[in-house]
Order: sequence, then structure tokens, then C-alpha cells
Amino acid sequence: MPDTAGQARPVVLMFAGQGAQHPRMAAGLHGHDATFTAWMDEAFRLLGPDGARLRRQWLAPGPTPGYDDVTVAQPLLYAVGHALGRMLLEQGVRPTALFGHSVGELVAATLAGVLTFADGMRLMRERMTLFADTPPGGMLAVAASVDEVADLLGPAVHLAAVNASRQLLLAGERAPLDDAARILTDRGLVCRDVLARQAFHSPVVEDAVRASLPAWRGVPLAPPRLPLYSAYTRGPLTPDQARDPEFWARQPAETVHFAPTLTTVLDEHPGCLLVEAGPGNNLSALARRRRAVAQERCAVVPLLPDRCRGDEADVRSVEEARSLLSEPAVAAGAVAGPHPSRTAETGRKP
Repeated sequence: MPDTAGQARPVVLMFAGQGAQHPRMAAGLHGHDATFTAWMDEAFRLLGPDGARLRRQWLAPGPTPGYDDVTVAQPLLYAVGHALGRMLLEQGVRPTALFGHSVGELVAATLAGVLTFADGMRLMRERMTLFADTPPGGMLAVAASVDEVADLLGPAVHLAAVNASRQLLLAGERAPLDDAARILTDRGLVCRDVLARQAFHSPVVEDAVRASLPAWRGVPLAPPRLPLYSAYTRGPLTPDQARDPEFWARQPAETVHFAPTLTTVLDEHPGCLLVEAGPGNNLSALARRRRAVAQERCAVVPLLPDRCRGDEADVRSVEEARSLLSEPAVAAGAVAGPHPSRTAETGRKP
């Protein structure tokens, strides 16, 4: 471990995407932390007629039918990740960088000031409608290299994400994806279905992507106020990219290059503390395999337990993470953003 005595350790926030969701994710913080509570209440208000339904599904003791559908998983992941991020910022954490996986990148962009939370929730409501109508499909996690699956890739089965050198996600309509799973299993490769009902990050959702573009063009987009890394460009997002509605609209159909993006983040923020601000520990597990973390040059801390373990476990996990964040690095221009009870976007306390 490098000698960092007297120095503030840089903090990098990362946010998970589809597949990390589970009932009651971070629910133990609702009513315990004022900032988290206010932003979650605001999220359900902004969801309009869907808000009460999604709140019930979030707080249910087990997964309700359709929990892994875009109409449930994506708005809840966006809301929970954003509320956790706001909680950290309100507590004084000033991240030197943010990045995310899939919908987690939208969380990071919102916290970095590219778009407002109200606009993000409006776009999420439209995503719920447009992507629910895409052909039935799914995603498949495969313990293999890109070369080992290359012969199966094409119009029917797409490389959805590169999470590690031998950890991939494939996506496609249900029948060809199941065929691919059988072939890969016969080769001795480990496969498992991801908790998703749509074939995100594949051409299957192209029609929905095109239909979403007008809404993205109607949203004010700004350069990030914090260093924002993209798993689609594999590096820092430029002001022009951040203001490009087509860049954001196309993300659900493009491959997520999480592994090379994580490499860039670790290289450009030596000695950093990676904080996974979302449900599950999947991104933390990926980061712990990296040499910089294994050799203790960098460290990783998940904000929440690996799965639902009860409300007290949520609170305890956050308190443990907070002890490691007592002296976070302060990034120039880092802004926590308005509390929902004080923002002109809402006009009232949620």
C-alpha cells in the first residue's frame, strides 16, 4: 500500500446495471437516512401513475411477477443508484470520477450534472414503454473470452458486455440465446441467465432506440461537472459526447465495455477507493480481481450487502463504508446538487 499519510484518498463511484436488482435493495435506508429517503420519494412521485406500483414492488419481501422486466428493474435501479449517490454527496464525499454499467452510466451522468433527475425519470418512463414492446429476449452470462464465443456472434446473438477477460454477457431473442447456451455448455463453458427479460445491448432493441431519440433531443444536456467515464467509449466522456442525444439514446443497443473502462479508471486514479453505490457486489467482485486492487494500491468497498439481508444489514453496511470514506478526495467543481426538498424542479418537499 502506498504511503498516503496526510493525503486524502481519491474516491471513484461506480453504479451497477440490469441484473443487479433485487427486492428491497437499499430499503433499510428509507426512513433511516433523510437524503436517501427524500430522493426515493421524489423518484416515485416523478414516476407518476407507475410510482405507487413500483414502490410496492421495491418494498415487497420477494420478487413480484415481472420484477426483472424493463418496466420494473430499470426505473428502480436508476432511482436507488441516484439516491445512494446523493446520500454520499450530501455526506461530503467528493468523487474524483464516476462511471457505471448500462443504466448505471445514466445514474453517473445524472450525478455528474449532464441531465437533471427529473429529466432522467421522464426518459426512464419512456424507456419502460418503448423497450417493453421489443421482442422477448434476454441476456446470458458466460465465463469465456471473446474468442471462445466469436463463432456464435452475429445478428441473432450479440456481445452485450465485456465485464472481464473471461466474463461476458451475450444478448438476443430467447430462442437463439437458448441455442447459444446449449452450444457453450457442450463446450464445457459455464453459462447462466441474467435477470433480464429484454435483449439489452443488442440489435434486438434497435427499433426502441430509434423511437427514444426524439425524447433525448428534447432534454437539455450539459458537460459533466465531475470526471465521467463511459463504458461505451472506454474512457472519459468529452463535453461534446455528453451533449449528444444520439450517444445516450443508442446506449441500450451498444456493447458495454466495462473491463477496459475499469482499467482506464484505475490507471488514471492511482490509489483510489472504488465505491460500488448500488445493489449487489458484482462490480466490486470484478474490481477485486485487478492487480491494482490485489496488490492494495487501490481498494474496493460495496455500499450495500451482496443481496437482501434485512434492513439492519443495509444500515450496517453503509456505516462500515462510511468509515472508509471519512477523508475522501475533493474534486474541483464537485457539486452535491439540490436536495429534493429545496429544488425548483419539484417545487415542494416530497
